[in-house]
Order: sequence, then C-alpha cells, then structure tokens
Amino acid sequence: MGEHARKCIHSFQSPVQLSQSYGVNAKNPFFARSFTSKTSKQQEETRSKTKKEISTIDDPFDSPTYNIPEKPVTFTEGASYSLIILAGLGVAAAAGYGVFKELIFEPKEYKVFNKALKRIQDDSQVRVRIGSPITGYGQESRNRAARQRIPHKIHHDEDGVEHVEVNFYIRGPHGAGKVYTSMFKDPVDKQWKFTYLIVDILSPTKAQLILESYLPA
Repeated sequence: MGEHARKCIHSFQSPVQLSQSYGVNAKNPFFARSFTSKTSKQQEETRSKTKKEISTIDDPFDSPTYNIPEKPVTFTEGASYSLIILAGLGVAAAAGYGVFKELIFEPKEYKVFNKALKRIQDDSQVRVRIGSPITGYGQESRNRAARQRIPHKIHHDEDGVEHVEVNFYIRGPHGAGKVYTSMFKDPVDKQWKFTYLIVDILSPTKAQLILESYLPA
C-alpha cells in the first residue's frame, strides 16, 4: 500500500471516534446531515456575533456638527435685539425725514435766504467792498444753532399775496455787512420775486447798496 493511501486511512476517523468527538450517534442515518447543520449553525452564530461586536464600535465621524444643539435665545435677549433693531430703524427714519423735509419742504425763510445770498455773491459791488467768497448766517453768535436760525416775518397783503421778510449777516475776507430783504410769491407764475434787497456794509467802510427794488408794472 502506498504512503498516500496509508495517510488517508489514518486521517479517516471511525464512526465511534466521530461519536466521541462530537457527541452524536454515528450509526444514525441522519448523522451526516445533523453534523453539517450543527456546523453551519455554529458558523452563522459566530459571524452574527462578530458583526454585532463591530457595529457597537463608535465611529468618530458619525456625529456631524450640525447635530449639536444651539444655545437657546432667552426672552430677554430676544427683546433686547428687537429694541436695538427698532432703535436703528427709528434713527434711519428720522434722518430720512430730515433730508426729505430739507429738500422737498424747505421752509420759506430759507428759500428767501438762499436766493438773496446767491444774488449778493454774484454782485460785483459787494465783492469789491468785502471780498469773495461771501458767506451768510442768521445771527452774530458763536452758537451754531443761532447762526443757522434765520430771523424772518411772513405776512399777506390786501390782495392775499404772501410776503416773506428776512434779515441776516454776510461776511467776506475783507469785511462784513447786514442784509434786509423781502420776497413775494407771484400769483401768476408762482415764482418768488424780490420786493427789495438792501445790503448795509458795516466794514471796512460803511455803505448802503440797494440791489433789488420791485416796481409794479
């Protein structure tokens, strides 16, 4: 008998040896089938146990940052934010109204003041006496609000025409003066026109200049 055959005979276990090893009756006709089923079941349980152990390992990348709950905003914080937003809107609205009022609803005395100052700045007689550029302001004061306030008087004549009288100060590089003027709104063309415009030069040499004098047609 060859060497290979002897190894095969020695490696083959007898039914008794199988019965002793696995605790089954080797003479039973269902021995092979039971043995195979038992072995498969053990292998399946082993694989299931291994998968379960692997699945219980925590994955450090299985906790995305968007699952972290944000700090809740309290009622006090929410109210504070709302007050800040409302305050900002209020300031913006006030500033917008001031600009709108200044541009669209300019007070009548400021319209007269601006027209008179422009007329004076363009007059060569005034520029020769006090120099250029010429600035205008309401009152002789260091207070900015007082300088911006233009003294004026508004009245209507017997025909119902509105008149605005204004006086203010002017100053140039070489001297200063005081302005007296009155304008009315023409009922025909709705334009503001001068009734009179008088400039009293106070320095360096006193003089009086009549720049405008309305003469009815």
